[in-house]
Amino acid sequence: MVAQAAVWPGWLRRLVGRHPLLADGLLATTTVAVGLVLASQQPPAGIRPMDLPGYALTCLLGALLVARQRAPMAVLVLYCAVWVGYIALGYWPVVNSPGMLLALYTVAAKRRVRTAVTAAVIAATVWVYAGTDSLLVAVVQGVAWTAVIAWFGRGAGQLAASHQRLARVARQLEYEQEQRARRAVVEERVRIARELHDVVAHHMSVISVQAGLARYVLTTDPQTARTALGTVLETSGEALDELRRLLSLLRVNADDAGEESGSFTPAPGLDQLDELIQRVRAAGVRVEVTTSGGTRPLPPGADLCVYRVIQESLTNVLKHAPTAAATVALQYSRDRLTARVRDDGRAGAGRSGTSEGHGLVGMRERAHLYGGTLTAGPHPEGGFEVVLSLPIPAMVED
Repeated sequence: MVAQAAVWPGWLRRLVGRHPLLADGLLATTTVAVGLVLASQQPPAGIRPMDLPGYALTCLLGALLVARQRAPMAVLVLYCAVWVGYIALGYWPVVNSPGMLLALYTVAAKRRVRTAVTAAVIAATVWVYAGTDSLLVAVVQGVAWTAVIAWFGRGAGQLAASHQRLARVARQLEYEQEQRARRAVVEERVRIARELHDVVAHHMSVISVQAGLARYVLTTDPQTARTALGTVLETSGEALDELRRLLSLLRVNADDAGEESGSFTPAPGLDQLDELIQRVRAAGVRVEVTTSGGTRPLPPGADLCVYRVIQESLTNVLKHAPTAAATVALQYSRDRLTARVRDDGRAGAGRSGTSEGHGLVGMRERAHLYGGTLTAGPHPEGGFEVVLSLPIPAMVED
């Protein structure tokens, strides 16, 4: 039955798939038509010719098959009962034998093994009763035909169940894939939001300090005001460039990424640390940088992480202790980089409250993403200190 359905036209498969009762009706009609064709043949000697009662019983048996999917065992029992009456009236049994085999096939495909065996025994018994040849031939035919049909029906049922399981697994996999895609989008948006926070917070802090300085000395020291405004212009340009680069990640499609991505600068790293320090110094914060242990290139993600942590830490100094002095210490070991950013605590009233802000939370998330740790809090000797410890690949000895 499965093989036959596979060769049906596509429109017919779709139609019967949406309307199972229609498929059963078509199959029942076909079975009745086959029976009527057999009834038109000359029956064996001693068999009652087909007449109106015979045609009526044949149509009734075909109508029972319409409900075979909903109640397969009940349909089989009723079919056999009516078929026995049909045979008892002396009609040719072969006319309605295909319908009985179809009912048995349905039971074997849709019910458990025990129910299928019971149905096969009932069908074989009726087949033996319907036999017109010798008893031995009737028994062999009844057992062989019912066993073969039940075996095929059972196999078709197992195949259908396997298809249903595979369909459920496919739907589950599709759902999980969609969920992973949604999570990836959310994570990417969070990453970009963190980048935007770092860029805006740092550059706007520099711009705010320099703009305030320019306003303060505009009439008394025009040269200093011009220098401060130049820093504002340069810093705002850098901020716009970085914002364009980050926002482009939200707009560029995969097909044209190769064409447009080249117009944007790569993500910043420690190679741009000097420029960052110069901007902070220009904003009025004295910053000293020390490096120990021998520098070496970092993976791009770790490089960006260290840069952003230092940027965020110095931005917090600008916000909360603009007259303080700060130190940035980079210490390289064989498999770890430790970055310390500390200010001396001048004009740091309310500084301790920053440990709960979104900036430090974002820095901790960055560190955790690359397998590192980050601590932030007041230093015993005064001021505030941020310490990033990040694992890095060990150097290969020659």
